[in-house]
Amino acid sequence: MKAQDLLNQYAAREWNFQEANLANASLSGVNLSRADLSKADLSRADLSRAELSGTSFHCANLTNADLSGADLTGANLTQVNFIGTDLTGANLSGADLSGADMRCANLHGANLTGANLTDAELSGTDLSGACLKNATLTGASLIGADLIGADLTETDLMGAEMSGEVAHTGVSHKWVSWNGSC
Repeated sequence: MKAQDLLNQYAAREWNFQEANLANASLSGVNLSRADLSKADLSRADLSRAELSGTSFHCANLTNADLSGADLTGANLTQVNFIGTDLTGANLSGADLSGADMRCANLHGANLTGANLTDAELSGTDLSGACLKNATLTGASLIGADLIGADLTETDLMGAEMSGEVAHTGVSHKWVSWNGSC
């Protein structure tokens, strides 16, 4: 599916884009709020500054995508592949990220207030300066994650897997994204 076809169908009030192939799509700044992109391939797509509140990405592939500055408030991001994804400054407040694979993702300065990160894989993730107030990280893996300056006020870390090592650069030495870098 081409990016313009998606936008035309969305403008005509089509919401279902399950399993769409939008790899490498240029969708910066678009509004796709409440769309269903479950199981879609958005690897390496540019969704920076996009309005994606309430959108469902259940089981989607967002490997190495650019979601910097995107609004994902209340989005369904369960079991999404975010390996190497740039979520710098993204708003993920109230989003459901349970079971998401976020290895090597960049969430520097992201807003994860009230987000559900139950059983999420966050190894090597840059969470520096992120707001995780009231977030749930039960069973999440945070090994090698950068939490410097992160706000963990009233965050549920019950059963979260952590190590004493914190990557000061935000780069994991254990995980590598598909393009060969973090």
